[in-house]
Amino acid sequence: MQTVNIHEAKTHLSRFVDQAAAGDEIVIARAGRPVARLVALAPLKSRPRPLGLGKGRFTLPENFDSLHASEIQQMFEAAQ
Repeated sequence: MQTVNIHEAKTHLSRFVDQAAAGDEIVIARAGRPVARLVALAPLKSRPRPLGLGKGRFTLPENFDSLHASEIQQMFEAAQ
């Protein structure tokens, strides 16, 4: 555990944040008395999204798989 004064913490904040993110604990002191502790945050646990959130909010056309097929075909053939 490293102890630094406030002035040093302000001057080298990014370095101390990197050290904290790597697992170190930095104590910030004012006039030699500890006033704050800089530590890494626990990683946020992401939860899987529930299925079906968009159900009923939009619709797809019945011919979605072949929608604008001729125009798309022409675009591919024009590139040759």
